[in-house]
Amino acid sequence: MSNAQNLCVLAAEIVGGDRLAARLEEAEAVRAMERCVNRVDLAIGGSGGEIVTRDAATVVAAFTQCDSGIVAACEAIDRVRKLPPVSGAQMQLRIGVHYGVIEGVHGEGVEGARLILRACTAGQSLASFAAVAELSASVRHFVGAEPFHGDLHGALPWPVFGFGNQTAQNGAAAFPQSRPSSASPLTSTHPTGLFLAGGSPLAGSRPAGSQHSSNAPPQAASGPRLRLHHRQKTIFVEENRPVVLIGREHGNDIVIDDPRASRQHARIERRRGGFVLIDQSTNGCFVMVDGQEERCIKDSECPVSAAGRIGCGFSSQEFEDDLVFFEVA
Repeated sequence: MSNAQNLCVLAAEIVGGDRLAARLEEAEAVRAMERCVNRVDLAIGGSGGEIVTRDAATVVAAFTQCDSGIVAACEAIDRVRKLPPVSGAQMQLRIGVHYGVIEGVHGEGVEGARLILRACTAGQSLASFAAVAELSASVRHFVGAEPFHGDLHGALPWPVFGFGNQTAQNGAAAFPQSRPSSASPLTSTHPTGLFLAGGSPLAGSRPAGSQHSSNAPPQAASGPRLRLHHRQKTIFVEENRPVVLIGREHGNDIVIDDPRASRQHARIERRRGGFVLIDQSTNGCFVMVDGQEERCIKDSECPVSAAGRIGCGFSSQEFEDDLVFFEVA
């Protein structure tokens, strides 16, 4: 990433590490932080992001599309939230997302994301207007309809909007069920493109009627979906949830109790050509597509199509409660 280019930048920080360090031995606190950062890394990788910088508590990543950055941020929030408390402390994320120029590990995009991050409280995730203006209609519904208002947020050079599992400070839901009001800067119908509050145009905004115009009504997720069924749980790999994690450790989307499964056993990704199972375990994944012979993959990947079942560390032909059944919906 040496050439200057406009990218979506996500800056995420684990909150709560200082409390853990005061309660636990250093090595145990470090492991707890690593588990959280690993969840963030997986969410970033699953959405095609590239790590720019990282340390024990903070990860900065870049995405070619703002849609991918917001989806990765929401995935990271959800994965860290699902981790069990450590010594009574629940780990949280705060996230800033911005769209701007980045060159190497520097640039306005990186500095803007870090600036938003510093304005976030624990558990808060905010995106700049520049990033939100780049979102497609299908991802726009993850973001609040009105800007956040506050001392720290007002000092930022652009409006910022909440997203993820939170409630906006002004009472607007982060997952709005209705269209933004006509007063919102995201609903301008000016023929030259999007405008900031106060009437000034957003640099680089697209003309009205372009593919990613925020005037377009929200749309349901499109394209194929992969239905996964494990015990009493059914989840989908789809446009709005492109990655599902499978493993023995709590915090995975599908938790396998069998001791032959690894803590982070595998993941299933939605890609342009379909769905792919990626093994990252010790004992491998055993995959059987209906009508075909079972195959074992280890430290590799294979396409997942039609219908079948997966054994995590054990044969898919065994009678096991922990089999994962799949079907393209």
